[in-house]
Amino acid sequence: MISYIIRRTLYALPILVGVNLLVFALFFVVNTPDDMARMQLGVKYEDAAAVERWKTALGYQLPLFYNADFTGMARFTRTIFYTKSVRLFVFDFGRSDSGRDIGYDISQRMWPSLALAVPILLIGLLINISLALLLALFRASLLDRIAVLCCVLLMSVSGLFYIIYGQFVFSRLLRLVPISGFAAGLASLKFLILPILISVLSGMGAGTRWYRTIFLEEIGKDYVRTARTRGVSEPGILYKHVLGNALIPILTGVVVLIPLLFMGSLITESFFGIPGLGSYTIEAIQRQDFAILRSMVFLGSVLYIIGLLLTDLSYALVDPRVRLGEA
Repeated sequence: MISYIIRRTLYALPILVGVNLLVFALFFVVNTPDDMARMQLGVKYEDAAAVERWKTALGYQLPLFYNADFTGMARFTRTIFYTKSVRLFVFDFGRSDSGRDIGYDISQRMWPSLALAVPILLIGLLINISLALLLALFRASLLDRIAVLCCVLLMSVSGLFYIIYGQFVFSRLLRLVPISGFAAGLASLKFLILPILISVLSGMGAGTRWYRTIFLEEIGKDYVRTARTRGVSEPGILYKHVLGNALIPILTGVVVLIPLLFMGSLITESFFGIPGLGSYTIEAIQRQDFAILRSMVFLGSVLYIIGLLLTDLSYALVDPRVRLGEA
């Protein structure tokens, strides 16, 4: 098991390095520091002297990979690649183009994102899996057909409609919850209830239909027929056998959502005024703050790779074949 963890971790390192190089190329080769300065300063102030002052103030005046003005290791450390890219591996995000400490901002904004994303993930999983098991139990019945039709209808509606309609009905007309905003501690519940409910509802169609497909595929396998011949009831087959064997595809789907736990939802946080990492990224895009965008892209990649590692570990826990293969 230990060797399995080490090997999977080593597999992830080249991926992270590749993502870092790709991000560096996008932000500093395709989009040069001169281009960033012109976009920040605007056409009115983009003379050569102003561009150079902007680059010097933010450390973008350095060469990309090699600095011939220094000796020894300083030739490589006094470069844009080292100061803006390599330091990300130790989570030294530096300062934003507006002068703010990015690491401090992330440490403050991750908690509202977690307060929103964790309930959405847990409640969504519970509801979607429960409904999917119910539909698998009554498969090919009228209830199943109506439910699948409802799932397709839910999938066909844009998430923005749920947000706008929910804010209009529950906040403006009924005045049950605030339309936007956030507060610390338990006071945040009144601001989080509506976005959590809307997010769970908007994802219910796709989630329920996907889990239903997984369960129906498992039901058609030989071990289910064997369980039926032994006299196991249909609910017992679903909960004791099908659910356990469907954990691997379920875990694979959950890993995609892990970065959202920390990164937040870009649209939901922006519409509801929640000061999380999602709205932080949107604000950086609007301000064209490239330092924040680089940090968020790299952080999202790290979280996704961590999610892949956790998925591999969970495979080893729920699937005996992985453990036997390691042995």
